[in-house]
Amino acid sequence: MILVDADACPVKDEVYKVAWRHGVPVTIVSNSPIRVPDHPLIERMVVGSAFDAADDWIAERADAGTVVVTADILLADRALKAGATVLGPSGKPFTTSSIGAAIATRAIMADLRAGGDAVGGPAPFAKADRSRFLQALDEALVRLKRGP
Repeated sequence: MILVDADACPVKDEVYKVAWRHGVPVTIVSNSPIRVPDHPLIERMVVGSAFDAADDWIAERADAGTVVVTADILLADRALKAGATVLGPSGKPFTTSSIGAAIATRAIMADLRAGGDAVGGPAPFAKADRSRFLQALDEALVRLKRGP
């Protein structure tokens, strides 16, 4: 199963393409309604506007048979702890060995912003990111199908 933290996800169409090719169900999780294809493998879950409602819904359902797609580092950490495979929209995997550094960097950037420092955001999403994501998602699903 693929769970997508969808509110700001730029690769939903790519998720659909790969999921259809592999015959894997997808749940698009968001705080407000998002258009999704009318397809038996695609489900839309609107969780409401409570803070972290989408993250909580995804984290509660993530397990070793799940791929979670999110740019949210704290959700990625929760999903990894549940045993899920986690990919960022750029195709970069979150792993148990990389998540600590990502959380630390996130905290440092938040402190800098809180202190009034002007810090840049992430690089603009590029065509290469989309291509890298397609490949990473395909590889993750192949690995999950093979099993441990």
